Amino acid sequence: MTNDYQFYFECAVVFLGVVGTAANALILYSLVASKQHKKHMLIVNQNVLDLFSSFFLVVSNAVKLCNIYLTGAVGYWLCILLLSESLVWLGANGSAVNLAAVTVDRYLKVIHPVGSKQKLRPWMMYSAMAFTWLVGIAYNVAPAFETSRVIGGMCLPYVFFKSDVAKTASRILVVLCFYVIMLFIFIFCYGRILLAIRRQANVMVSYGGPSSSASQAQTSQIQCNVIKTMILVCVLYAVARLPLSVHLMVLIFDPSITPLDGRFFASLFIAYPSTPQPTPSSTLPSSIL
Repeated sequence: MTNDYQFYFECAVVFLGVVGTAANALILYSLVASKQHKKHMLIVNQNVLDLFSSFFLVVSNAVKLCNIYLTGAVGYWLCILLLSESLVWLGANGSAVNLAAVTVDRYLKVIHPVGSKQKLRPWMMYSAMAFTWLVGIAYNVAPAFETSRVIGGMCLPYVFFKSDVAKTASRILVVLCFYVIMLFIFIFCYGRILLAIRRQANVMVSYGGPSSSASQAQTSQIQCNVIKTMILVCVLYAVARLPLSVHLMVLIFDPSITPLDGRFFASLFIAYPSTPQPTPSSTLPSSIL
């Protein structure tokens, strides 16, 4: 019964991966076709990471469904790169970091508009983009080589840690970095943006004048968009990552559980449709985007 449960979730995850691959490819095409890709490099990087993750989600789970007996060098590399889902999570965790980078970028442009124009340079943007990929490699691909083994034709990923302390620390670190800290960044940055826009609205109202009503209406609309964005990003990210974070914590207290079992695929099934996607427009004034 457990194997059937896992099989159906794997099929569902493959379907979601196909949908995610097609959707992100379409978004990238529209950005390039509208010539917006050079203006919103972080958004492009976000969709490239999501496209990468979705594509390898399909490939990894399709290989699992084939139930291949692993032998030799080919079996080893299939285990490390595909069956361990290290490439999937390279893109997924890189995407989470990039989403935080988009949030911080918007925060700086609203809260520190003069300083951001003077001090932010293109190389900083490219460095942030490279960092998102390096995080995925450091947190997922590199540990897969050390903690995964092929035994009896089967791949056992993220099992063989040097010690129980290292295993526990790595899982706590993942939950802390990719759940707790990320939510803090989203809430803090969008909260400060909302407060700044409200202060600006109060100043405009105090000056009055014939155009104050129109300006107040525009500011109210911006506030509404920021609130919607804040709720969307925070709630969807919290919902998407919570089952996976809980699964990792359960693994700490119950070592007998296999890391990539049916519960993992159920968590993955929840995570992918709920992951928030940033957009280059509509949430903030065009002058600061």
